Amino acid sequence: MNDKKSDLAGPGISTYEEVSKILPDNYEALLPPLKRMKALYMIKDYIENGLAEALNLQMVQVPLIVSKNSGVNDYLDRDGSRTPIDFPAGLGLPKRIDAQIVQAATKWKRMALAEFECEVGQGINTDMRAVRKDYFLDHDHSAYVDQWDWEKRISLEDRNLDYLKDTVRNIWKVIRGAGIMVRKHFPELNDPKFPDFPEEIKFLHAEEILSMYPNLSRKERETRILQDYPAVFIIGIGSVLKDGYPHEMRAADYDDWITPTIVKDGEQMFGLNGDILVWNPVTKRRHELTSMGIRVTKETLQTQLSLTGQLGYLELPYHRDILNDNIPLSIGGGIGQARTYMYLLRTAHLGELTVSVWPDELKKICKEKNIHILE
Repeated sequence: MNDKKSDLAGPGISTYEEVSKILPDNYEALLPPLKRMKALYMIKDYIENGLAEALNLQMVQVPLIVSKNSGVNDYLDRDGSRTPIDFPAGLGLPKRIDAQIVQAATKWKRMALAEFECEVGQGINTDMRAVRKDYFLDHDHSAYVDQWDWEKRISLEDRNLDYLKDTVRNIWKVIRGAGIMVRKHFPELNDPKFPDFPEEIKFLHAEEILSMYPNLSRKERETRILQDYPAVFIIGIGSVLKDGYPHEMRAADYDDWITPTIVKDGEQMFGLNGDILVWNPVTKRRHELTSMGIRVTKETLQTQLSLTGQLGYLELPYHRDILNDNIPLSIGGGIGQARTYMYLLRTAHLGELTVSVWPDELKKICKEKNIHILE
């Protein structure tokens, strides 16, 4: 049995020996760099317009910098392994502002729904940029992060699994549509060795996948299930499963992973959140596109913070606003932009699509495999 505990947080493959095994040998990019950029921006426009129509979202400005004391920054998990960049801001102030670079706009978006006066059924989308300094830098994890961070106001009646699934289907339709569109404009992408983008997305609870492959670690379970279903939405990420571990660590103060949802064979399953994963035919493994979910209520916020030993967060402004009903009920998520381009354009490495910093060891591996990353 693999070490499940070490697989819960800290994204990335974790050794460059393993990265070398995953990256394809004798790789040939389907598009040269400049044409790839043209295709990338066509996809970007298509997805932003598609999400606006499918989910009733308006593009808005989004912060790169937030106050540390606001509690707005995203800590990504709950084990303290991924911390944001802190720095003082405001020259000449008696006390400089304790500022942070955002890791994601997850909490800010929910507050912004009220600021932009969104009604139920309306939402916002952002072209979010972030820095995550504590990632292991491999073929699909970068310290520089770009996401479509979106959020939509919902009613209490919308807080159910059917609403979540309908939203996932709409998002998948947009992503798949972008892939079909870009193939029409760039015939080089119609390579017979790559399958069509799957029309349907399969919904499975993390508990169901665990019962199928009880001896595999989380990433291995995901890679295995994607060989049967090349596009999957895994429900219930964050709640503890029957083996005593969550499918993956998930922060306690945005997605709701504790609400009872599915009952199967007399077993209660939990969670109103999840991830879209796809089979990557280039790397031949799991490829995560988005994490999303229905957000916590004041009741589930307190429960999840209690379970994770983080009740002290309730003193922060963001958390107090949830407790005082000053922040709307919502659903939201972050769709990785470079990850999506990577999937739709059949590239082997994020660095073919985005400019970031990469370790020399990784650059050496890429050069040996004919993968040209942007610098």
